[in-house]
Amino acid sequence: MTNLAEIESAIQKLPPGEIRQLVDRLQEYLENEWDKQIEADANSGKLNDLIARAEADIDAGKVKRLDEIIRNT
Repeated sequence: MTNLAEIESAIQKLPPGEIRQLVDRLQEYLENEWDKQIEADANSGKLNDLIARAEADIDAGKVKRLDEIIRNT
């Protein structure tokens, strides 16, 4: 299989249980890629400004506690 059309065709031939397994594996792959990207961005300093703004908001009391948000208080 060398292109998306061939892959899509092959997926359509799979039994439902194997399609679910494929989806799970793809989701895990995407999650791992996301984690790698976040780690790379953090290590390169790309997130420093966002972190600093979040810390400033926390210090200024502009951030609600998670339990307040969950309880909608």
